[in-house]
Amino acid sequence: MDVFNPDQKYSFRTRAVLLLVATVTVSACATSESSRSPARIEIQEEVGFTITEEARIGSDVRIEYDKAVKFLERGELEQGIQLLEAVVAAAPDLSAPRIDLGIAYHRGGNLDAAEDNLRLALESNPDHPIARNELGIVYRKTGRFAEARQSYEAALAIYPGYHFARRNLAVLCDLYLADLNCALQNYEAYMATVPSDDEAAMWITDIRYRIGLPEE
Repeated sequence: MDVFNPDQKYSFRTRAVLLLVATVTVSACATSESSRSPARIEIQEEVGFTITEEARIGSDVRIEYDKAVKFLERGELEQGIQLLEAVVAAAPDLSAPRIDLGIAYHRGGNLDAAEDNLRLALESNPDHPIARNELGIVYRKTGRFAEARQSYEAALAIYPGYHFARRNLAVLCDLYLADLNCALQNYEAYMATVPSDDEAAMWITDIRYRIGLPEE
């Protein structure tokens, strides 16, 4: 039931794909030293948000990052993780490779490593909605439901229209916290953005029945 990255199939590179994805600008330079400017988040109400993270890294690191992304997009997790570990070692302050690494570990079933990397990404970029949404899923899967709620809500505080985090919060409140009012509120907010989700519409009807509200 969780919604992961925005195309729902693990788009590992946090790039601009349709709605609600972060973009990363990595400029190669001759040196292998890493320097970075603060990440910027820009909200576009009609299309979502864009996060731009600029850094100067060695050209070899950029090539390794691109290779890692291609491995992950082909489902070759072991090779992708190996390359990403080298990338984050060379550019430890960049949040995007850390998020990719966290998602890859998550998909491979290593939730501890996933959490570690998502936390490190948030140290570099505390206002990263994707990292907070992904971390919320890890918290939920490890039974830390209050922390999961806080993580989803943090993502939504940054961008209230982030419908993937909105749906995840609704599911959490519905199935794990037994907070039907929270679930209904967030399902309805989610449906305002994604009206074609028939499954969520069915859940709304069920919750309204359980709460004792009339059908709309």
